[in-house]
Amino acid sequence: MAAEATPRINARYLESFTNSTVRILGRVTSLRGESATIDANGSVQLHLNRDAHLTLNNAVEIIGKVQPDLTVKVLQAMDFGSNIDFNAVEAVVDATHRYKEIFYTAD
Repeated sequence: MAAEATPRINARYLESFTNSTVRILGRVTSLRGESATIDANGSVQLHLNRDAHLTLNNAVEIIGKVQPDLTVKVLQAMDFGSNIDFNAVEAVVDATHRYKEIFYTAD
């Protein structure tokens, strides 16, 4: 059984991955109860699960499902701290979509 692909995306790719499970790395810009916002080359609204423990201004990698309203339902969250090179993150996202046949199957 093959594992489900979780392509790396940022805010500009949300619409292309509706109802898909994805990875997003961004900086936490707001926390409000069971929701949060991250900056991942644009604003991404998150619906948190009970296991998500985010820290304001830290980088976080989200594995989640993009909802029809372009919010993301968090399945897993990992705090990456505050020392992240977001230019490198964007380069990886760009490579993921430039060479998508390596990373995921386009539907």
